[in-house]
Amino acid sequence: MPHRPDNDADAAQLAALGHKGELNRNFSPLSMLGLAFAILNSWTALAASLSLALPSGGPVSVLWGLITAGVCNLCLAVSLAEFLSAYPTAGGQYHWVAVISWKKWVPLLSWITGWINTSGWIALVASGGLLGSQLIVGVISLMNPSYVPQRWHQFLIYIGYNLVAFLINAFMTGALPIITRSAFIWSITGFVVISITVLACASPSYSTADFVFTEFINETGWPDGIAWLLGLLQAGLGLTGYDAVAHMIEEIPNAAVEGPKIMIACVGIGVFTGFIFLMVLLFVAGPIDGPNGVIMSTATPLLQIFYNATGSKAGAICLLIFPLVCLLFATTSIMTTSSRMTYAFARDGGLPVSRFFAKVHPQLDLPLNALYLTVILVVIFGCIFLGSSSAFNAIISASVVALGVSYGIPVAINCIRGRKMLPESRPFKLGGFFGWTANLIGLVYVLVTTVLFLFPPDLPVTGSNMNYCVVVFFLIIVVSIVQWFVDGRKNFTGPRIDVDALQNGEVVGMDPVLSSEQGSSTNFEKASK
Repeated sequence: MPHRPDNDADAAQLAALGHKGELNRNFSPLSMLGLAFAILNSWTALAASLSLALPSGGPVSVLWGLITAGVCNLCLAVSLAEFLSAYPTAGGQYHWVAVISWKKWVPLLSWITGWINTSGWIALVASGGLLGSQLIVGVISLMNPSYVPQRWHQFLIYIGYNLVAFLINAFMTGALPIITRSAFIWSITGFVVISITVLACASPSYSTADFVFTEFINETGWPDGIAWLLGLLQAGLGLTGYDAVAHMIEEIPNAAVEGPKIMIACVGIGVFTGFIFLMVLLFVAGPIDGPNGVIMSTATPLLQIFYNATGSKAGAICLLIFPLVCLLFATTSIMTTSSRMTYAFARDGGLPVSRFFAKVHPQLDLPLNALYLTVILVVIFGCIFLGSSSAFNAIISASVVALGVSYGIPVAINCIRGRKMLPESRPFKLGGFFGWTANLIGLVYVLVTTVLFLFPPDLPVTGSNMNYCVVVFFLIIVVSIVQWFVDGRKNFTGPRIDVDALQNGEVVGMDPVLSSEQGSSTNFEKASK
């Protein structure tokens, strides 16, 4: 029986944050962990994106870049977990920014954060179909050496991936908790099966430990230090998206307690499984560099490593089924979260025609219009395929940078205000020294990666290999600025809450803007805490 949104303490807490619960709390903690892990999908995303790090630092970048990004993302995850325990609402970062910001800056800072976060999630949806389509094209190349991949081939497969994810999201909403649990089990099973199989098949012809842990390769044209930092993009992709727990938090019971645990756990599991899996792949990889090496393989580095390890094309493709299905699970879960983020932002009036995108379909029990918007933008976003040989880097960079910036904004504001803006009564709290340390490490990581991940992946820069992430960001900024002057500065006040009352410890609730013809953001009903 579904856990209705209007019959428990979670609904009261959500009302206290300014919203009426409209979504069923179908997800158990295990289901939500499955969804979060399916989105991070760390070992699969890391393995499927080896082409980002191998030419940009080699094994040193692959393994030690993951540890570096892992520590930094854990710091960001525990920092955001504090916010989630205090304010468990689907708005996530833009809602938290509104609560802790200076009063006169609330609308603008919340608007900026919401637009960046929503854009990052849409780009992350695109990254799932991108990785899956790349692997499928690799299978064709392995089986037909004379095959010459065309960009439009991969684009059509990309569309197919996202179409399947859309159909699951639109018509199988009730089954999503089962799907996410299945994704978790499938992912862990694939991790174990692939690791054992490639180690057994490659024995005893393993790479040396010196190669796996200390080999540095730089084929980018950038200086070695810059190349290694650019290689962090692979690890950044494998460990981003943990704010999914926040955007799905209105669909899990006991949200303020369970949400922070899940957010931290999914990053920790991702670092652990990712490091082991990448280490296994490097030990069985065979030749990495050179014309016949893994980096230059048209079959993609991951499939080429499977082939080198097993010596069988059929065996390599069978092993590839695990990450291919994982990526479909991931694309589905990311699309779910993206649509919820879009719905939450529209519910607070942050998007054009917000009233339309914040509607919950009465029969399907999901924000269908927000889902439509996500899919349309993902298709448009994927058109970068058709014009750039560096589309892979551009789309991955856009998702990692945008999400990273959205993580950094609330943490930075809280630090500037002395880490005193969150209520002491929250279930999850960081100690003073550890809190400051985690916050500052996370912010430094965001600053460094935001700059570097906008760099083109190779030198010299040409029109086709430049990093079009810069163009994407520019368009997002232009659209958001235009929308701010057209509508936002007059009608957007941040999340529909009484910020002063919240900061003074009062509980405030109101009907969501769409439930009232007036849609007034000042129609607050205050009650004592």
